[in-house]
Amino acid sequence: MNCSKRVAIPGILLVMGMLGACASLPKDLIGRPDVQLRDVQVMGLGFKSQTFLLSFDVYNPNPFPLPVNHVSYGVRLDGHRFASGDTPCDISVPAGGESEVAISVDLDLLATAPQLLAIIREGTRGEIRYELEGQFGLDLPLAASVSYQKDGTIRLNSGGF
Repeated sequence: MNCSKRVAIPGILLVMGMLGACASLPKDLIGRPDVQLRDVQVMGLGFKSQTFLLSFDVYNPNPFPLPVNHVSYGVRLDGHRFASGDTPCDISVPAGGESEVAISVDLDLLATAPQLLAIIREGTRGEIRYELEGQFGLDLPLAASVSYQKDGTIRLNSGGF
């Protein structure tokens, strides 16, 4: 009986180590997607709130599709905090391909009026600098969320602000 206990304990430790290694593999194997803000559209303006549609292009550098079940995001336009939140979604970004993600954002006019006025004023130049950051929640077993961060410029046109 003593021998079986000695064999069982190393066997259990080996299995636990393998499970721990498996749990960390997907995080190490999943490449960070490239995200670009494509468009900001005004969907509705009211006295107390505004609704915007933020459209992102997401490129998946991985050799397998990324099934995304939620997106957290933070958006700054021209240095001003524009929107942040977390929204459920159901998209799959193809392996080595792109998909569009569109998020509807509701803002409170009283809380965002100064930022919106500054953004619109700066928007007369035609281009506005943006910064994005957030995470994609993946619908993959044992996979942690994948973060993204990007900055660039977006051209405002008649379809935008």
